[in-house]
Amino acid sequence: MNNTLFRVCPDTGLKFHRPAETLMKANAVAAVVFLLVGGFYALLVGLTRWQAVHLLAADQFYMVLTLHGLNVLIFWILFFEIALLYFCSSTLLGCRLAAPRFAWVGFALMLIGAVMNNVIVLQGNSSVMMTSYAPMGAHPVFYLSLILFAVGALIGCFVFFGTLVIAKDEKTYEGSVSLVTFGAITAAIIAVFTIISGAIILIPTLLWSLDLIAHIDALMYRLIWWGFGHSSQQINVSAHIAIWYAIAAIMFGAKPLSEKVSRMAFLMYILFLQLASVHHLLVDPGLSSEFKMFNTSYAMYLAVMASMVHGLTVPGSIEAAQRAKGLNNGLFEWLRKAPWGNPTFSGMFISLVGFGFLGGISGVVMGTEQINILLHNTLYVPGHFHATVVIGTTLAFMALTYWLVPILFRRELVMKKLASWQPYLFGGGMAGVALFLMGAGTVGVPRRHWDISFSDAAGAVYEFPGAANTMLALNGVFVILAVAGGAAFCVIVVASLLFGKKLGEDEKSPVPLIAEPPADADYEGIGSGTITVPGTLVFALVFFASFAIYYFVNWKYLGETWGIS
Repeated sequence: MNNTLFRVCPDTGLKFHRPAETLMKANAVAAVVFLLVGGFYALLVGLTRWQAVHLLAADQFYMVLTLHGLNVLIFWILFFEIALLYFCSSTLLGCRLAAPRFAWVGFALMLIGAVMNNVIVLQGNSSVMMTSYAPMGAHPVFYLSLILFAVGALIGCFVFFGTLVIAKDEKTYEGSVSLVTFGAITAAIIAVFTIISGAIILIPTLLWSLDLIAHIDALMYRLIWWGFGHSSQQINVSAHIAIWYAIAAIMFGAKPLSEKVSRMAFLMYILFLQLASVHHLLVDPGLSSEFKMFNTSYAMYLAVMASMVHGLTVPGSIEAAQRAKGLNNGLFEWLRKAPWGNPTFSGMFISLVGFGFLGGISGVVMGTEQINILLHNTLYVPGHFHATVVIGTTLAFMALTYWLVPILFRRELVMKKLASWQPYLFGGGMAGVALFLMGAGTVGVPRRHWDISFSDAAGAVYEFPGAANTMLALNGVFVILAVAGGAAFCVIVVASLLFGKKLGEDEKSPVPLIAEPPADADYEGIGSGTITVPGTLVFALVFFASFAIYYFVNWKYLGETWGIS
């Protein structure tokens, strides 16, 4: 092994392969740029849905909504995830990256595709939103750009798998790969399924847009597209949960309560998580009732069980480590004395709570076939995925970035006070966005309509409850807060990379960047009686109570939609 191609981080002892390090930096920077672009469009969408402001005209709104969805749900997240895959393979396993030149080809295809997509949508003839449902057509370049981006991401996944083979062959680690790397493997396997699903439908749709195919069946399109559209979010879930485990180890020296159980939960994601894609199709004809019922009433809960395992073991591992360090009084001393001023921890914990309580509970409710008919194609749907993809995934990615700036880029963070508040501003803003979008959806506000007053529809008279306008106004306020939090993150990261104090390759950061794990003996006798993590158990009971109450409230709503006499 050529040691000139590696550097050892003085703070963590991690071994960075220099070509992999450069690729991680390029993907991470591209990710932040597209987050900034998508966040700007988010502000325009929120201010247009706010009926008193109603910023954009209809044609501009649908164009901006298309740009917002693709930039933040696809481009920002997948660029970051490719950087994460390289980190979890090359860096965590201490080996060289497989085929760096191919990795650069993949990065170039992703960048070209993302830029092409933004340009063609801005030209105004491809405002088909992220789902781009046929027979609504876009310019051929729209589909081509997504195909190029997907091929680039697929190359990144193959480079990741190749790196795992190199690490195994060169014996750069002992035993099994770490749990964090195992979570990344889960994300990459789901990514391959996702990208193949996209190719299966986007390639013929491109040919259709070129008039080389006469017809695209709308039901077939929706069925296959959601294998791409929804499964792409399952990549995110696997990735951000791997980050939760990583941050628990980084900040507290925590180890999973049961690594075997956590690995099994990741495996269940591979086997069952894609089934949740069907909740977008529960009001569609063409799928049998038996399939819908099996999918939403039985199979999906196996994926939900996996998420609940992670939701228990991540805070449980933190609690156990904190108690092993002496914070063993009462139920919550371990949590009260956690480093809440550190954005890496606060971002991760807000991500965990928001994903579980807002995203998880709403996802199960929306994925129930009977209740789905109340909520489908209302603003409840984007409310749900702002809780999962934004509070859950984006905030977790932000939290890890604060740790990676000195580790990967060798720069000290600037504006540390603003950084300590940023997760609360962004997480709190997005929690409000999710809640008020779901509230508006609950009273029936449609998901994609530009104007709920239907001012541009001659003869259409329908008045939503007064609460609808209130919900959309509050959503607009929290959009502003969330965008301010997102902009603060981008400013902090960019300013740190440009102006932060440069750290030498052998120079340690003035702030400790990794915690010493407690000794095994320190774990003996912690907790309360026979319960090792009583605080986490209380959180779990509160979660189950909240879920049960909300679940049956929605059944009550369903029961009130028609009378039985």
